[in-house]
Amino acid sequence: MGFSFMPKNEDFFGYFRRASMNAVEAARTFRELVADWKPDSDRIERIHEIEKEGDLVRHELVDKLNRTFITPIDREDIYALSGELDDIIDMIQACTDRMQIYCLGKIDANIIKMAEILEKSAMALQKAISEMNDKKKSRRVLDYLIEVNQLENEGDAMLRVLLKELFCKCRAEDALEVMKLKETYEAVEAAIDKCENCACTIESIVVKHS
Repeated sequence: MGFSFMPKNEDFFGYFRRASMNAVEAARTFRELVADWKPDSDRIERIHEIEKEGDLVRHELVDKLNRTFITPIDREDIYALSGELDDIIDMIQACTDRMQIYCLGKIDANIIKMAEILEKSAMALQKAISEMNDKKKSRRVLDYLIEVNQLENEGDAMLRVLLKELFCKCRAEDALEVMKLKETYEAVEAAIDKCENCACTIESIVVKHS
């Protein structure tokens, strides 16, 4: 029988699972959006809806936390993890808004590749969270977190290459488009970074309770 950090009547991990599933849906919708980019795509509104759902989950969790006298893991860890999961969705929405505000025309394959890394990162986090309340599965959880770290490194390396190519090949008359792409690349990478921040918090929780 697995060891549970949380008593059944205060299942904070239920909130974490909901939040991580929202993050996966946001990342998947974003990847679909950039693969078939249209400034008026219905997927943009769907990402806004997911962000609102994420805010609701976080508000519910914080309300429960404020009404719970004793928590099975550190209160600050519960608060931090819920906030970091919400930050992932917030950053995905920020990426989407930026692309729409910039009136980006054709989306290049590089943004699609970065969106795929983001989706994989969110999926690995969701898998880690689904297992993290079982002490016997701590090794598996850590493996998922290693995957998130490797994906973040891949995103970092890709960003460096893309920025170098972008600035080395640009012409003066293309400067505005170059800056739009630069900021879009950086925004997607920032969302990937948020996944790694979340993974670090999960790792800390698992190590404390293993």
